[in-house]
Parts: sequence; C-alpha cells; structure tokens
Amino acid sequence: MRILVVEDDPRLAELLRRGLVGEGYAVDLAHNGLTGLELALDSGYDAVVLDVMLPGLNGYRICARLRDAGVWTPVLMLTAKDGEYDEAEGLDTGADDYVTKPFSFVALAARLRALLRRGRPERPAVIRVGDLEIDPAARSCRRGTTPVVLTAREFAVLEYLAHRTGETVSKTEVLEHVWDHRFGGDVNVVEVYVSALRRKIDTPFRRRTIHTVRGIGYRFEATEGLHT
Repeated sequence: MRILVVEDDPRLAELLRRGLVGEGYAVDLAHNGLTGLELALDSGYDAVVLDVMLPGLNGYRICARLRDAGVWTPVLMLTAKDGEYDEAEGLDTGADDYVTKPFSFVALAARLRALLRRGRPERPAVIRVGDLEIDPAARSCRRGTTPVVLTAREFAVLEYLAHRTGETVSKTEVLEHVWDHRFGGDVNVVEVYVSALRRKIDTPFRRRTIHTVRGIGYRFEATEGLHT
C-alpha cells in the first residue's frame, strides 16, 4: 500500500517514512502544503498522513480541497495543536482521524492500519431538491451556484425537512427531531425557523420549496416561482 506523508519538519518526515517503510508501506514525502495537495490529487494513495501547520497551504485547507474535488482517500491528521476545537475543525474538513504531537509511532501505525481496514469511504450523500443543494457533512447549503448562509438551527430544520422530501411533516415532528427533550417552548417556534428559511432559500430565488399544509405542517418539494 502507498502512503503520502505531508510534513514540513524534515527530521520527523524522514522518521515517519522509515517507520512506515518498516511496516511494509511504500511512502512518498511532501514538505509543503501545495506539493502535498498536488500529490494527493494526482496519485493513487491508500492513505495520507497530513500535518496541519504547513507552509503554502495548511492541512485543514488541503483536506477540504481534497473532499471538494471528490477525493476520499483516508486522512490521518498530525498536529501539535491539542485543543478540542482544533480537533473538531480537522474532522469537520474531512479528516478521518487525528493524532496530536508528540505521539507514539506504534499508536500512529495502529490508527493508520485501522483507517486502511475501513477502506476509502463513500462520498457523503448530498441532498438535491430542484436547484437547492444541501450537504449534511459540510453543513452547507447552496441555491444553484449561490451559497446560502444558515444558522446551525436553521440548517438542522432544513436538513430534517429535506430528508422527508415529498412527505407531509407536522410541526411536532420537526420539534422532536431538531430540539432536545429539555426544550419547553411553544411548537410554533418551528414557524419562526421555517419563515427564516423561506427568506433565505426561496424568496430571493423566486422559488417555493417549503409548502404549508394547513392544519398539519409542511411539505418539502421543489416548485418554481413564488406562490401563496
């Protein structure tokens, strides 16, 4: 199996290369982000060991660009950062695992073997309704080529409705799936978020995607033009 190691510290990169070669892998090295991205995009690697702090392009951006390009090679991020937000950022940009420096090579090799056993993951499903595109993995939304900025709660409501496309969904169902059991507010809070979503994903584009089913709730489906 072929592994790409992207690490700007020459000594650490060489230690990783020797260790992985000793484990039976073929290993290529890149010492900056731009070269690492170029290799990862163009070559058939089974996994990438990717440092975060790199000259030219950091590891988060490399990983995000790989995923945007449809490259789902397993990525093990390697960094001196150890905060939970740093870990979350790495995983949210598409990394499959995360190791903090200093690390044990034995543990790193075991994590790498685990990634390789899982194999190359499938691209997370993107939900498309008409020209509206919702990417649950990236937590992003766009209408055609135009990005739509949503709050976390707005996105959660939209994602739930999109997963139920074509079905009539009650306000209570939305509330139960988007808010936790401790929420003691009125079910009509759902109306507030649906109105906000309509103002962002429909009205500016002369679309109607969230339809009101009077006395019941909502139905999510694509319709061109604005209607009442």
